[in-house]
Amino acid sequence: MSLTQAPPPPPPQAKPTSRFIEFKSNKEDEIKRRKTCRFIEEAGRVLKLPRVAISTAEVFFHRFYAKHSFQDHDRFEVAVAAIVLAAKTEEAPKKLNNVIQECFKLKARGMQAGRISQQKLDDGSSPPPPPSIQATTAGLDPKGEEFLKLKDRILLLERIILHTIGFELSIDHPYKFFVEQIKKLIFTRKLRYTKTPAALANSSTKDVMSKMMNELVQYSMSLANDSYQTSLCLQFSPEEIATACVYLACQFAGVEPANAADWKTTLGDPDVDALFSICVQILDLISDKKASDMENVKKIRAALELMRTRDEQAAAAAQQAVSEQESTKANLSPKPDPGATPPPPPPPAPTDDGNPNKRPRFG
Repeated sequence: MSLTQAPPPPPPQAKPTSRFIEFKSNKEDEIKRRKTCRFIEEAGRVLKLPRVAISTAEVFFHRFYAKHSFQDHDRFEVAVAAIVLAAKTEEAPKKLNNVIQECFKLKARGMQAGRISQQKLDDGSSPPPPPSIQATTAGLDPKGEEFLKLKDRILLLERIILHTIGFELSIDHPYKFFVEQIKKLIFTRKLRYTKTPAALANSSTKDVMSKMMNELVQYSMSLANDSYQTSLCLQFSPEEIATACVYLACQFAGVEPANAADWKTTLGDPDVDALFSICVQILDLISDKKASDMENVKKIRAALELMRTRDEQAAAAAQQAVSEQESTKANLSPKPDPGATPPPPPPPAPTDDGNPNKRPRFG
């Protein structure tokens, strides 16, 4: 390209999106993700890992299977490798041998419980008595061939996970975001109880605010932890997930916006489609639990549908207003009259031919 040539226009920028990682999934894969994440959570509790390390392990697991197939790698071995890596990342390292032993015993107990349940379904017989503590805690021989091969596979998978996630070990979680959001909403008096709990009937405003703060944080924490059993961490930012957790926490705690405000305004004008999708996926997870309050879940779903419908109507009305404004401008702009006399041409520019003071040029 020559120096006098104009540079080519920059390529059009992609519309910003909340999706983090593009991946394909199906119902069967989602079930595998859910079951394996429950395994990671139980293993984390047995190993006494901090909650943030467990959540980081689940993110590593989800990101790994966003790029790999469940048919190519054993998901339980990937889970163990993710736990090992996450424990190091969150400064809570555990001995590899101990992690492998505890995870192996946990998996063995789960498989045994599954066989007992299947036997009961197949023949209707009562399950055998629970296995002895010695049988369930035996584990593998740390010097045996099976253990050594498993250890090598875990170490290899740890390296594969690192390459798969592009060595991106710093993970942001929703926890800090929903705590900050709840504090801001309560201290600015933007929330109130739909019906003040009887225990707080004679309490001071400070006590009511403190109670609401603790309740909303606990609900949000539980909902955020549940969200890691889904692929939400691949689809949305931690801030978006945090906002959805706050909304659901308020619904379960019987808290509503103060001063007759709507939820979209109260929550800081979030993307309603993202909020709807996150909440629905978490509610689907909750609905699978036997102790879930299905009546309340149905009410929350209805409220979400109404919020999305109103947002779509508002967007359509705004678009219609813009179109009408542009049409009005076009109608008011002057149009040329084809029968009108054209304006006279401009007078010629003055020259220096009649100027006596102009000196002739010789050359």
